[in-house]
Amino acid sequence: MTDQSRIRFPQFYITTPQPCPYLAGRYEKKVFTHLLGDDPVALNNMLTQAGFRRSQNIAYRPACDNCTACVSVRVIVDRFAPGRTFRRLIARNADLAVRLGAPRATDEQFALLRRYLDSRHADGGMADMAPADYLAMVEDTTVATRVVEYRRPPDGDADGPGPLIAAALTDTLDDGLSMVYSFYAPGETARSLGTWMVLDHIERARMLGLPYVYLGYWVEGSRKMAYKTRFRPLEALGLQGWAEMAPPQSLNSRA
Repeated sequence: MTDQSRIRFPQFYITTPQPCPYLAGRYEKKVFTHLLGDDPVALNNMLTQAGFRRSQNIAYRPACDNCTACVSVRVIVDRFAPGRTFRRLIARNADLAVRLGAPRATDEQFALLRRYLDSRHADGGMADMAPADYLAMVEDTTVATRVVEYRRPPDGDADGPGPLIAAALTDTLDDGLSMVYSFYAPGETARSLGTWMVLDHIERARMLGLPYVYLGYWVEGSRKMAYKTRFRPLEALGLQGWAEMAPPQSLNSRA
């Protein structure tokens, strides 16, 4: 448990309204604070458990007028059991090499990110990201974070590591792993790399004895966020704290 007595109460600010990226016709506002002070790691722990997300040295959460659609969700690791669909996906990606590294940005990572953004989020808020922006996203941090790289086997008889096809920026908390941002090669559709990275993080949290994997926000009615409900059991943060979400009727029980 985080020792909150060590955390000096931070100052919070609120943004001006911007078009909502998830629900058409709505506007979002965010409350945010800086992850600085005497113990930014403990502060990041406390705020993540309270529904905040991290971007560089800023922790934020939605604070929209008359809207509570963004719901923080986390996977309950010790009760997660992959079904047939997930087990087939795990077997399909068994050839991938996984490396956990320090938060250091590389040209190879940025090239992969650009391919991902241009293919999947060409009109999103990160569409104009430049190398300096990516460097700041990865390296401008005061908390316990790592870059997880996923590589295919080397081509032919080539020496050295294989091609980078996916990566995740991941924070280690005292009660779990928080997937800050992940991206992958858009052409590797058969591997379902976005889903695979979540499965890999669940297993890594299990091996570390951590009870949760934080997946950020789920928005009912948003196609971008629908995949998160496949990782059951899933807890959602509400007015009464964290509570297990009831599975939707349309949930594929074979996942």
